[in-house]
Amino acid sequence: MKKTVFLFVLLFVFSAIGSQEIVQIRNAKTSNMVSNAKPKLVVGIVVDQMRYDYLTRFESKFGTGGFKRMMREGFNCKNNHFNYVPTYTGPGHASVYTGTTPKYHGIIGNNWYDKEVKEMVYCAGDTTVNSIGTQTDAGKMSPHRMQTTTFGDENRLFTQMKGKTIGVAIKDRGAILPAGHSANAAYWFHGKDEGVWITSSFYRNTLPQWVVDFNTSDKAESYFKDWNTLYDISIYNESGLDKNIFEGGFKGKDNATFPYNLEDLKTKNNGFDILKATPYGNSLTTDFAMAAIKGEALGKDNITDVLTVSYSSTDYVGHNFGVNSKEVEDTYIRLDKDLERFFIYLDATIGEGEYTVFLTADHGAVDVPAYLQSVKIPAGYINNNDRKAEFNKFLMATYGTTDIVENISNGQVFLDRDKVKTLGLNLITVQNEIANEQIAYKNVSKVYTATTMNSTNFVTGVESLLQNGFNQKRSGDVILVNDASYISYSKTGSTHGSGLNYDTHVPLLFFGKGITKGETYTKTVISDIAPTISALLGISFPNGSVGMPLGFVID
Repeated sequence: MKKTVFLFVLLFVFSAIGSQEIVQIRNAKTSNMVSNAKPKLVVGIVVDQMRYDYLTRFESKFGTGGFKRMMREGFNCKNNHFNYVPTYTGPGHASVYTGTTPKYHGIIGNNWYDKEVKEMVYCAGDTTVNSIGTQTDAGKMSPHRMQTTTFGDENRLFTQMKGKTIGVAIKDRGAILPAGHSANAAYWFHGKDEGVWITSSFYRNTLPQWVVDFNTSDKAESYFKDWNTLYDISIYNESGLDKNIFEGGFKGKDNATFPYNLEDLKTKNNGFDILKATPYGNSLTTDFAMAAIKGEALGKDNITDVLTVSYSSTDYVGHNFGVNSKEVEDTYIRLDKDLERFFIYLDATIGEGEYTVFLTADHGAVDVPAYLQSVKIPAGYINNNDRKAEFNKFLMATYGTTDIVENISNGQVFLDRDKVKTLGLNLITVQNEIANEQIAYKNVSKVYTATTMNSTNFVTGVESLLQNGFNQKRSGDVILVNDASYISYSKTGSTHGSGLNYDTHVPLLFFGKGITKGETYTKTVISDIAPTISALLGISFPNGSVGMPLGFVID
């Protein structure tokens, strides 16, 4: 009996020890799963001025390792839209990374009229900081006008500032606004006669050695070469004729036709700035982004880092040559190649399956209205001088002065509210009278007052988009909407800014760690991106976020 009891106790002890070991093993495995559940690096890519249909239009010319890899291995949101206007670069980049709209983050344009200081201000301009890397004012920039956090900011807070955030773009605003307020640094390209990557004292007081090394490597100079089509131009069937009347081109060349000798053209086109308006600007951005990963040791531990990359050159090319140009087609074919080499570099340095990427755009673009007119589609150009003259006549006849209006910009009328009071007028009445006047003008399709934006809740249509873009403190008193495809712009090249599908419908691709495979036509909006990445990382949503996490994207 004693022997039996002893064996039972011994069995119980060994069983308990075994159970404890199993629990410890399970806990260790769980801990390891938790530590490895998050990507080592999140790469956010914004392609400036990329319409959704570029993915489908140029698909036959893409290789397998760029856009197609993202669609094949990741998730494609095919019905992704901006949910506000104006669709400009500054608001677009801010909205992608904050998960909200200009109504809350405050970036209501690239430039806007500041009602407090009574002058135009730039979305990233900051006179209180110094340029780092140049003696010019090109570095006097910061995100101080953006009023909410980005998911990069939230990741910095969550990781006790151990997770890094770096922003990279040709354009300053394309680097600064995505990186956010607490970023380790944002870097942008200063062209002209310097051709260097710079930053601001908002982030640091000197350039790190890896940036100095990059700037002295002559990498930028290497792109002063011929820009010709990557493939035989005869197979570029997805775009219009190379020689046409709808494109701008470069100074020093009579026709906007291939090839472009950049070495010969640089003197008359602001030196290094010409690279910005070619696909080589995107190649240079890719070079620098890869240097940033190495120089900052991004993705080298289990604390998630964030790299924001904006490909700005697509916007410069689109503005110059237009949506339907051979130049735009070649730019996207070459961008696809740059994405492929970037992803190969990420595989090699971070590890395949250890990083997460999303790709979207900050806005789309309209077809050149002159081209649309040539194929009998309603389109045209706004004559601002005629409209201003007509409006001034109304102001004089109604109020006896034009001084009642302080500024007209970004499709908004800003009233001098002190003048309104001095004249003994009612603000709401003046707003309504101006709205009723403007709606009668040629090619004005809709007009709304600030009072309407503040007092009515719109849930559909352009009215809803206007309201999401309306910032009570910064926006104007009267908001104008032009007819579809009617723009205030030159008769060559494309632009953007409206709430129409050609400006709002942009790609949204996810791939990498934590992302499922698939596609959807369910409507998604640009403000969904930041909360989706936040949910993937298990961190707080940006503090002003209004978007919804896309649960079907996360594996």
